[in-house]
Amino acid sequence: MDYSIKIGGEAGQGLQSIGLILAKTFNRAGYHIFTVQDYESRIRGGHSAFYLRFSDKPVEASSTPITFLVCFDKPTLSLYQTDVSPSGYIIYNSDAIKEEVRLKPFDEVNGRELATARPRSATKRTKQLERTGRHSVPVPLDTLALQTGNDKIYANSIALGAVIGLVGCDFNILSATLAEFFGGKHKQGDVVEKNILSAKTGFELIRNKFPQCPFPLAVKPRNNRMVITGSEAIALGALAAGCKFYSGYPMTPSTGILNYMAHAADKMGVVVEQAEDEIAAINMALGASYAGVQAMTATSGGGFALMIEGLSLAAMTETPIVIALGQRPAPATGLPTRTEQADLEYALYAGHGEFPRAIFTPGNAQQCFYLTAHAFQIAEKYQIPVFVLTDQYLADSYQDFEPFDISRIDATRYIMTDGELSSVKEYKRHALTPSGISPRALPGQSQHLVITDSDEHTEDGHLTEDLQVRTQMVDKRLRKYEALSKEVIAPSLEANTKAKTILVSWGSNYGVVKEAAQALDYAALHFQQVWPFPKDDFLRLTQGAQRIIVIENNATGQLARLIKSQTGLTNISSINKYNGLPFTTDELTAKITK
Repeated sequence: MDYSIKIGGEAGQGLQSIGLILAKTFNRAGYHIFTVQDYESRIRGGHSAFYLRFSDKPVEASSTPITFLVCFDKPTLSLYQTDVSPSGYIIYNSDAIKEEVRLKPFDEVNGRELATARPRSATKRTKQLERTGRHSVPVPLDTLALQTGNDKIYANSIALGAVIGLVGCDFNILSATLAEFFGGKHKQGDVVEKNILSAKTGFELIRNKFPQCPFPLAVKPRNNRMVITGSEAIALGALAAGCKFYSGYPMTPSTGILNYMAHAADKMGVVVEQAEDEIAAINMALGASYAGVQAMTATSGGGFALMIEGLSLAAMTETPIVIALGQRPAPATGLPTRTEQADLEYALYAGHGEFPRAIFTPGNAQQCFYLTAHAFQIAEKYQIPVFVLTDQYLADSYQDFEPFDISRIDATRYIMTDGELSSVKEYKRHALTPSGISPRALPGQSQHLVITDSDEHTEDGHLTEDLQVRTQMVDKRLRKYEALSKEVIAPSLEANTKAKTILVSWGSNYGVVKEAAQALDYAALHFQQVWPFPKDDFLRLTQGAQRIIVIENNATGQLARLIKSQTGLTNISSINKYNGLPFTTDELTAKITK
């Protein structure tokens, strides 16, 4: 089985809460889940939607047609009803949508309206319903919410109960999830009871109205899988690696990391600072790192633009730092709450001067966790800035995973011990070494003076304009690439690994490309790290391929261009989407086979 739900309404109506509660409920009922959020850049008003897919097999992307559409307002019905499958259900708020709902035929090929005829009579409507096969389910959400909770806010729980009733899921699982969700947020009053009562009302209304619903779910309760977003996983990965200082300025879609770190700060012993801007944020993190704690900052495109001088400062002073860059459609403010993968080259080339860096591009929340922890290791070991690239699609999407394995995290610190320092007669913070990595001591750690400078400096950290030293220092910093390149993470090859057509992705397109490759019996190659570029691994994995197609959410094919420049290959084509929405599996499959 493989079903999907789309819930639509105005921003501020609590759609994210409904979606998250449903996701946790289905996960606890024994199903795998995947969600996508689509919202406008405003606090309240404007259209917003939450997509949830659940299946008895792992799911890693969104797809159409939709099995269940929940409409809190009329625009939702207009936007998505033609995406509902021929056997699907449309639950709509009959208090908000007064006029008769006239279903439009479903286009199985394009998911669009086939006919524009809109029968007005009940007889004609009945005939059309029979023809489309879909069911419209009017529920007076506002009226029922006032009756059960004395507040329209409980319309959300009425809808939750209706969905659970329609799919035939055990109400007790939803009840327990509601108790946990609202019990944690509201310590006082009868909020939990009213939400459960409201959900029960919606559940029983649907069960009485559709006693022969064809979607009875077999429930296999479990509690051992997490439901987590990419932003939450990045924050957890940082904490697992030993991050003790986080500074940032709120900017979608990176704000989720700041929120999670602030929530965990007291329990995990982390200093979390909301800086006055991104310039302060990166410089605070650099100061903390220079003083000896592992530090991180996160931002999005416009905020990263302000951080770039700090990025170069990290490079010159060889101060470790992890930067999470949440991509969103740009330039300028662009589409602040939508998704795009257009900052790969920005992260690769940002900063004045030439210096080493590493760029990780996780494809799901699990990779976010392990790669962020690894990013701290690489930053520490090589004393360089390291990027973790995410985007709104990955940052906000929930998916279920087995609990992360903390034993896989390497939390080694690459700082000289007191004993090592006591045996050193002279300490030089930027000592020239064959590897380019200088032994790192902390200010105040011993009697040795620890000095660095944003100007070019000597081995002991003092400012210099000696041109021979300048050349030595540039060479020293760039020598780090030799070792860094040897431990680069190779791309993964999945689906039909012997296929002659290879679909290539990076970052958040991992799941959708993998599902498309499985559907077409192609191979799927995914980059978790794009810099240093794993040239040898890529050439080995694509040897013998007749078609290499790079799928990206940007207009110009930034990864495709990087591959060509690094390998010299020319037989590479691209499929790009850059309207602010992620690919769906069926959409991508259709584009590949077109």
